[in-house]
Amino acid sequence: MTLEWMAWTVPTAVFFITIALMLFGMTLWQVVSPCIKRRGFLPIATTRGDRLFIGLLSSAYIHLAWLGLTSLTLWIALGLSLAWMVVVMRWG
Repeated sequence: MTLEWMAWTVPTAVFFITIALMLFGMTLWQVVSPCIKRRGFLPIATTRGDRLFIGLLSSAYIHLAWLGLTSLTLWIALGLSLAWMVVVMRWG
């Protein structure tokens, strides 16, 4: 029996390192300045962590829809996802 290991590529490593750094940064931010729930355009009261999770999840859906519906470069989807993350984190 042989074990198959995941082949880590540079983009994969950068992705996971970025997520880890975001979580670390959000943890530090919470320790320094605890947040309270607030209502924005989202239909529920959310904290910063909630908005980060919603933004990341919806960004994944943006990428999946982009891959499934267009043949254009994925860089456009990345730009849309980053813009969406800013909107959700600021006004969500």
